[in-house]
Amino acid sequence: MRLFIAEKPSVAKAIAAELPIKSKGDGFIDCGPDAVTWCFGHMLEQAEPDEYTPDDVPRNTSGKKIWRVEELPIIPRTWILRVKSSSKEQLRIIGELVAQATEIVNAGDPDREGQLLVDEVLEHFGNSKPVKRFWVSAQDSVSIRRGLAALRDNSSYIGWAEAARGRQRADWLIGMNLSRAHTLRAQRGGSRALLTVGRVQTPTLALVVARDREIEAFKPVPYHTIQAQIQHAQGAFIASWTPREDQAGLDAEGRLVDAAIADALVAKLTDQSGHIYEYKQDAKKQNQPLVFALSDITLIASNKFGYTAQQVLDACQALYETHKLASYPRTDCAYLPESQHEDATQVLAAIKHVNPELSALIDGADPRIKSRTWDDAKITAHHGIIPTMHKGSKAELNEIEKNIYALIVRAYLAQFYPTHEYLSTSVDVLVQDEHLAAKGKVVTRNGWHDVYEEDAEPDKSEKGSEEHTKQQLPAMKQGDPVTCVQATRKDAKTKPPARFTEGTLIRAMEQIHRYVDDPEHKKMLREGDGIGTSATRASIISELKRREYLTPKGKQILSTPLGRSCVDALPAVVKNPVLTALNERLLKMVEQGACGLTAFVQKQEEFIREQVAKANAGCVTLSGAKPVAQVSALHKCMACGSGLIRRNGKKGFWWGCSAYPKCTATYPDIKGCPDYGKGRSGTTKQKEASYAS
Repeated sequence: MRLFIAEKPSVAKAIAAELPIKSKGDGFIDCGPDAVTWCFGHMLEQAEPDEYTPDDVPRNTSGKKIWRVEELPIIPRTWILRVKSSSKEQLRIIGELVAQATEIVNAGDPDREGQLLVDEVLEHFGNSKPVKRFWVSAQDSVSIRRGLAALRDNSSYIGWAEAARGRQRADWLIGMNLSRAHTLRAQRGGSRALLTVGRVQTPTLALVVARDREIEAFKPVPYHTIQAQIQHAQGAFIASWTPREDQAGLDAEGRLVDAAIADALVAKLTDQSGHIYEYKQDAKKQNQPLVFALSDITLIASNKFGYTAQQVLDACQALYETHKLASYPRTDCAYLPESQHEDATQVLAAIKHVNPELSALIDGADPRIKSRTWDDAKITAHHGIIPTMHKGSKAELNEIEKNIYALIVRAYLAQFYPTHEYLSTSVDVLVQDEHLAAKGKVVTRNGWHDVYEEDAEPDKSEKGSEEHTKQQLPAMKQGDPVTCVQATRKDAKTKPPARFTEGTLIRAMEQIHRYVDDPEHKKMLREGDGIGTSATRASIISELKRREYLTPKGKQILSTPLGRSCVDALPAVVKNPVLTALNERLLKMVEQGACGLTAFVQKQEEFIREQVAKANAGCVTLSGAKPVAQVSALHKCMACGSGLIRRNGKKGFWWGCSAYPKCTATYPDIKGCPDYGKGRSGTTKQKEASYAS
């Protein structure tokens, strides 16, 4: 039997659909001589640090080992993987199928993680049977058949799995060791707060902190612009004054900051004649917008509806898994495989079934149009998010899911409308030796903008497209006489950068190279698709909010005092996305076989030892953190003689022994002092609960 192991059920179903015989089994699909089963992403996970530390380390009331400097850094000699609790049953089924198989096909997604998550399952079962690799970027019928006809030996991809394993271990070493080291460092400074550190989480937090501080430190600069009403024989229009290079009264940024000069210009231009110095008119086209990658739809939904990144991801996941109305959402790609273009008629029919109110718009779509979004060369592990051929119903969708689905539908419909075409006009007017410029746009074919007419503006426009004013410019030619009827001074102030929303923060994570100065590091980060992945960025932001490092304010997301002090407390190297760039360069070498996994991990261990030593050597106080309970030098425990700690519980203040858990004596509080007459000792669950509070 040949056994296919897919990364997720949807891929397994797509593969089985192209095999001859199909019947549903328990956790697999029986296809005659073949069987197709599936994982649910990673079925195994890294063991917790407690499994690597000595057994005699004291434990807290929840049974976890207490964090101590003595155990740091934690460097596993043999890495341990544990079966996820949610994966046990499916993993048992896979194990039984592996035992029956004569050949196995790794059908993980076409990337490092997809390679590793199936390979580590096979390693878990000690597989020694031959393994092939199925490698496709799309789940349409044509792509699946091509992949089945082009199976390669799985050993050809060992570097991909080793690179994923290296990334996994590096993140564990950084997160587990530096989080503990800096949390203990904060405790020594009197702050009781969990200071979590992560290769992606920490630079993300640092981005928000830096933006917030830039806004708070921003000082607006007043400046002036001059607008003029120009009269031409064929009509009037508005033009803006543009300064010469030697213009007096400009600041370093080329803004006019001298009000007296601005007023003099107004007087100089008003009611004066001039002529058209230059007139240009170009026919331009604006391509259809690409379909959505997850970051794209998150940005639009965040700005338009105020949704969080997690809300968008959850809605997209529900549309994919529960309602079957949209394709796989955790994608960083906004392109579609060319073979799926022939599905357009069926997809449009399904959209019409689900959205009868859009019938006229759907009927206007031309499935023969093939936009630039159909491009095999630009497909990554997953294609863009689009509607499916499933003729379901919107009745079961909640409001968020309906809004997200509507965005997906319109982006797809736009692919089957013509390009947007217009005449771009630019005019340079010369009046009293002063230049005034105007731009205009005349639409000659609305094209795909028809899809967004109800929303006035397209939900997603082509990146880098030109912005044009709405005014209609009269027909003119160079040399035509004009009159500046009235010039007006407009006062303005420079504006600070916008605060992050969850959508713009995810885009910043994706485009982190824009926040790095070094050209080489910038290039590596750009090629590596930023920090985090489309599948993890939303959860990282959610975790930063849960830790109270970030807080929402309307659509915006702001750093808290605790978040800022955490960033301030950490060394520059762990807050800088360059760490990702440097690791990615090494991981690329691991992937290509130029660097071994062992050598990569050793470099990570050296880095961790150095950083832990620095953290252990000092202390830091965090703003916004609760103070560490202080051991009293005056009040001693009657049971063991150790100092007492005054604690604040649900029922008010009380005193507990600092030697806990060895001594569990407690005392009521009377006017800030322990009441020794009513003290209790013992190991009751009630007392443990009191200490835990």
